[in-house]
Amino acid sequence: MSEQEVIAGLRWNNDAGVSVLIITLMLYEYLLQLNKEVDYVWKRPWSIMSYLYLVVRYFGLFLAVLCGFWGGLLYMPESVSYGLAVLIEWGFSVYFWFAEAILIWRLYAICNQSKFLLYVLAGLFLPIVALSIWMDIYLYSRRNAFSVKEIITPYAKYCTSSFNIGPMPAIYTSIPIVCYDILLVVLAVVVLARHLKERREIPMRANTYMVVIVRHHILYFVLNLTNQILLVILWAHIPVLAMTLSETFINTAPFILAPRLIISIWDTHARDDCIHVSTMFEDCLCWTSPPRLEQHEMDSVV
Repeated sequence: MSEQEVIAGLRWNNDAGVSVLIITLMLYEYLLQLNKEVDYVWKRPWSIMSYLYLVVRYFGLFLAVLCGFWGGLLYMPESVSYGLAVLIEWGFSVYFWFAEAILIWRLYAICNQSKFLLYVLAGLFLPIVALSIWMDIYLYSRRNAFSVKEIITPYAKYCTSSFNIGPMPAIYTSIPIVCYDILLVVLAVVVLARHLKERREIPMRANTYMVVIVRHHILYFVLNLTNQILLVILWAHIPVLAMTLSETFINTAPFILAPRLIISIWDTHARDDCIHVSTMFEDCLCWTSPPRLEQHEMDSVV
């Protein structure tokens, strides 16, 4: 057996193992959170955050399972495999849009529902959406940039992705996305700092849910920054093991974390010592402390 056949066989083993790992992780995560989803989504009044949760939960689950079956567990002809690969990459972008929309909506909530801030953030986000569409067209929808190769070995026949240009276009397109996420996390931290200062002057303890929301912004920023870095290095012709680890993270972490960040706030509220705990978090009359009217306005959108 030639050296190339050995490497191809190892790559297939890695892909098959990663496929099983991705599907197992996503199904385990889904079953783990299912009871909370039923309690906080299906048994409660609907809200914008409920709809956003369902999108990131089920669209993310669909993409992760599709990634799991692609290139590893099932053989697909090269033409079919390429179409699915492009669909997956476009799906990643759509998922990113909804995840960013959650962050924007939460910032709008903790900033006293400032319509001006909402319009500014939405206006700045539209060029990011246009950029990601251009990236999907330029990087993933042209066969001379991104393609699929059929690998045939004595033991297996499978398709794998091929990144045919260098990492520089991916680097250039990722910079505005990272900068926008930096803007969101800085705004969240500034709002929290101002809130903590105001509460110390009263004196009054900080709003628990505002702290949680800002913490989630920071976690998502770290996640998206890592995701963007890994998406870039895939174009740099890295070793097989590094590519396998990168693809595993890209195909699982965003789809697990985003729904969890929404569920965690609902779960915190349900376990809180609140006389209105039977109501939906968005409609609760008291978050953690007075003034109640101010908190009720924020609850209605988070």
